[in-house]
Amino acid sequence: MPLRVAVQMDPMDKINIAGDSTFAIMLGAQARGHRLFHYAPEDLSYADGRLWTMAHPVTVQDVAGNHYRFEDPVLLDLGRDVDVVLMRQDPPFDLGYITATHLLERIQGETLVVNDPAAVRDAPEKLWVLDFARFMPPTVVTRSLGLTRKFLAEHGEIVVKPLHGFAGGSVFRIGRDGTNLASLMELFNTAYREPHMVQAFLPEIAQGDKRIVLVDGEVAGAVNRIPGEGEIRSNLAVGGLAAKTELTEGEREICEAIGPELKKRGLLFVGIDVIGGKWLTEINVTSPTGIVAIDKFNGTDTPGLIWDAIERKAPTNG
Repeated sequence: MPLRVAVQMDPMDKINIAGDSTFAIMLGAQARGHRLFHYAPEDLSYADGRLWTMAHPVTVQDVAGNHYRFEDPVLLDLGRDVDVVLMRQDPPFDLGYITATHLLERIQGETLVVNDPAAVRDAPEKLWVLDFARFMPPTVVTRSLGLTRKFLAEHGEIVVKPLHGFAGGSVFRIGRDGTNLASLMELFNTAYREPHMVQAFLPEIAQGDKRIVLVDGEVAGAVNRIPGEGEIRSNLAVGGLAAKTELTEGEREICEAIGPELKKRGLLFVGIDVIGGKWLTEINVTSPTGIVAIDKFNGTDTPGLIWDAIERKAPTNG
């Protein structure tokens, strides 16, 4: 049965369709006959005990520069007028993002929200990963310069990054001599109220940072992201190069440990990041990416797997 799907995402005219996972998912939905609506998180309203949004019915096509067409906006009751909400706006994971999760919780039991909004809120990507610390590199979460200096002395080289950063932004490598560590911690402590993530530097990053995608707790595929010249960051958004890859034994062990918990929490589409075949660094639940590259290298259909899972779970609102 065709589904009515509301996609909460960034502006359609700003996306790069060549690698955008949300766009690929929308193309997959449309190919199955599902009807699509587009709205932004700031369009959500709560009134009369219902959750509403103004949304554009939208059709999409794989043509750069002419990839979408909006119809006149309509007022939707997200609990009654649609079957599925895809929460796909990019971070930052700020109060606006968190508020949207609280509002979308109001329609649970009526409409399937992917990923589950409460689970997304309760699983910040660099904090929930601490539940699986046995797979992580040595890590501290702190604002303390003294503790960070001690950690540097223990591990030789470290990486400092914002706890709620995304897309490889503001990731710094500090060498053994600690040059600029005090200045960096001062800058981070001024810019951010929360603590920061500090990890032992992993030389294996030169061979890549693997993005592994799981759909409903099962591995859908992976892509290796290799840092560009002079970089430690491998994110494709900051110039990393995508390469075909296979999973190692260590990576399969990580996925087997994480998968059941993802399924239990309603985290249907998740991307995890693994370095050196064994070091888990993040569990991405807000708006994971990478499926276009994965499908290009492997000849797979990850949007199809996502829609298979959604179709199994979605209630139909008549």
